[in-house]
Amino acid sequence: MLDPPLPEIALVGRSNVGKSSLLNALAGTGIARTSATPGKTRMLNVFQMTDVLSVAYYLLDLPGYGYSRASHVDRRAFRLLITHALNRPRLAGVLWLLDVRHEPSTDDHAMQELFADRDTRVLAAFTKSDKLSRAERQRREGELGKNLGLDKDQVVVTSAREGGGIGELRDAVRRLVG
Repeated sequence: MLDPPLPEIALVGRSNVGKSSLLNALAGTGIARTSATPGKTRMLNVFQMTDVLSVAYYLLDLPGYGYSRASHVDRRAFRLLITHALNRPRLAGVLWLLDVRHEPSTDDHAMQELFADRDTRVLAAFTKSDKLSRAERQRREGELGKNLGLDKDQVVVTSAREGGGIGELRDAVRRLVG
């Protein structure tokens, strides 16, 4: 158990979706190492977060799933680690990162089923929106949300590079924690 006892949010997403960059944007500082090489997070990393309204929680940064260069044993270990995080008694929900440019993968749909099987509260952050035009971003947001059965209040379109949607994401995480 983590001490002090605080609500927990699991940070989940495919490799190369920008988890570390988004974590740094949420924190407002470089607390997580970023890399151009996917699959660098190999274990559960825990960050104690406190927002501007003094709302404190733990962010559980999990390894990316779906990394094709990881061994079968590593992929299984990552899946078990994610499953363990979803069963934690203080878990308030999941911050699920999805690249707005790509269709959900088989692994994304499997993760969605895992969330549904556990009645896990989900907040989806669509990342890398700076790589699309405004019109394309809005179109992709609608398509992805519909494809994954997410309500509008479960989705925030973000850009860690430009800071787009980060304030909105902080507010949504605060609601998830609260």
